[in-house]
Amino acid sequence: MIKYNLVENGFTAVYDNDMPADLLANRCLGLLLNLKDDSSMFTTKVTLTLKDCQSNVVYTTVEGSSKEKDYKSAFSEAIKECFVSLSGLGYKFEPTGDTLPATVSFKNDVKRIEEKASVAPKQNMPNPVVEQKATLEEQSYKSMEPVQSNITKAENKPAMALPNVDYKTEQAGVLYAQAIPNGFQLVDSTPKIALRMYATTQANFFIAEGDVHSGVVLKKGDKWYFEYYDGDKLMGQELNIKF
Repeated sequence: MIKYNLVENGFTAVYDNDMPADLLANRCLGLLLNLKDDSSMFTTKVTLTLKDCQSNVVYTTVEGSSKEKDYKSAFSEAIKECFVSLSGLGYKFEPTGDTLPATVSFKNDVKRIEEKASVAPKQNMPNPVVEQKATLEEQSYKSMEPVQSNITKAENKPAMALPNVDYKTEQAGVLYAQAIPNGFQLVDSTPKIALRMYATTQANFFIAEGDVHSGVVLKKGDKWYFEYYDGDKLMGQELNIKF
């Protein structure tokens, strides 16, 4: 629901585990939306915040509240109140010369929540990939019973080929991990900060920023690797990290 409301208000919204390549390589191209739940026993209260890649809060919505007893209906009403303050921002995406426009898809939104969950259709969306109706005024969850989805997986769709990684032969010296907000900074023996790693929702998978390249740090087996793009070529380097 939050993603749908963001798109309706002119934002390009993607899930943190389904980011485009340019945002994955440089987290500072986007903002992270957090939902703060301050609900009490009788009142549902939520606030939405937008943070940059340094975890600085750049915008906080008004607090949305609801006294509905039904869990989903209460959160639906409270979230819609939060978007009252976001709808007047007049946001407009201005791409740079070498940035391709992002395509927002709602194809897998239902499956991401729960394999059997489905939102009741309310209003036809432009160029929908699934038959669904929803408006800011009418969207709600009136039933707690899951509804069987009519979305079927395409059987003959070819899988996207994964890029080949050109790994450097030399291994980096020992890098010592020091905790920072939302991750670690890797320091060599100089001492100099070689990389900053920011946590994601995936275990052992970090968004990495360096002086020269930005990319990801991930664990394969019992080894850590730094992967990044040099032009259009995917490069990789084994890291010797001491936590």
